[in-house]
Amino acid sequence: MAEKTILMTMVGMLVVTFVPRLLPAWFLRGKKLHPFLEAWLRYVPVAVLAALLLPSLLVQDGAVQWRWDNLYLWGAIPAGVVAWKKKSLFGTVIAGMLVVALARWLLF
Repeated sequence: MAEKTILMTMVGMLVVTFVPRLLPAWFLRGKKLHPFLEAWLRYVPVAVLAALLLPSLLVQDGAVQWRWDNLYLWGAIPAGVVAWKKKSLFGTVIAGMLVVALARWLLF
């Protein structure tokens, strides 16, 4: 590709990434949101994380797998418990990785 095309592509990617993040902050600067809206917005990160994680936990080989040999589900259970109890990202990741690694070592 020509250098101009690459540069224009990069500028376009910058605009479509930066503008949607800038506009809400810019328009809502100094304004107080309704308490219901603030409470609702607190759930957005959790919903996005769930939308990213659930397909990788459940979908294998193009189909939903609720089988006992789905090691990712086994790793998600203790990771979820650690996340809920300790609220530690590092501990959550380590718990999930240890269970999956241990299960792979024992079962396969």
